[in-house]
Amino acid sequence: MLSCAIGALALGAAACSGGSGHAPPGQAGRPAASPSASATPTGPPRLAPGPSGLTPVFKSAGRTGSGARDARDRTVALTFDADMTADQGPRAAAGEHFDNPRLIATLRRLKVPATVFMTGRWAEEYPAQAKDIGGDPLFEVANHSYSHYAFTGDCYGLPTVPAAGMRADVERAFTAFRKAGVRHVVPYFRFPGGCYDRSALRALTPAGVTAIQWDVVSGDAFATDAGAVTRQVLDGVRPGSVVVMHCTRSAAPTTERVVRDVVPTLRAKGYRFVRVSELVGAAARKG
Repeated sequence: MLSCAIGALALGAAACSGGSGHAPPGQAGRPAASPSASATPTGPPRLAPGPSGLTPVFKSAGRTGSGARDARDRTVALTFDADMTADQGPRAAAGEHFDNPRLIATLRRLKVPATVFMTGRWAEEYPAQAKDIGGDPLFEVANHSYSHYAFTGDCYGLPTVPAAGMRADVERAFTAFRKAGVRHVVPYFRFPGGCYDRSALRALTPAGVTAIQWDVVSGDAFATDAGAVTRQVLDGVRPGSVVVMHCTRSAAPTTERVVRDVVPTLRAKGYRFVRVSELVGAAARKG
């Protein structure tokens, strides 16, 4: 069954910039081949495989215990997709910005932990920025494919990766991170466009990744009204939420302003910002 959540930034989207982190030696390039049901002493947490051994899918931590009344449950993960498709090099060469250093600087200034879902093509275009993000302990870098091509048919007009090439596309992104010197890489994968089906989950099982979706769509892609995006995020966030946003100047120009508005408002409501790995770890311990 096809699961598609937001419009992909396929033909004009892109990414972020910034950062610095610390992964154990040998863990920066790619995850281990076999998934783990919980956190290990040397690696980030992953979920156990789903039914029939399929790649597990994580959407949000949801409400636990006493829910919103318990301050410990008021966590929220801001995630930022660093989208750049394999064929967008000429546009970058012509001056289009598939990065957003100001956004990363704002996250640092506000001391907001975040997870950046980066494409391998973006890491190749901005290796210094990729290394910087992946070297900052405030951030973690996750896999958003190499090419930002879809893993299903009919996914917002994106070109499609054939089933036989899906794992290779993901592994190619991990290789690009390693070549760029990205250190803090976690074994999570976000499907371009949020589109996946059983075939895609089956194809990625050997990669040992946990697929990360979201429960709050910010609507920042191609948005020009920062206030509307801010309201959508604030209206959608619940304890344990995963918010999907973007960090590209060309296709998500309002995101930095949205972060400046959303962060203090949610903190005033008692929310604590975490990386996705903290939410996945909590889910793995419960599972």
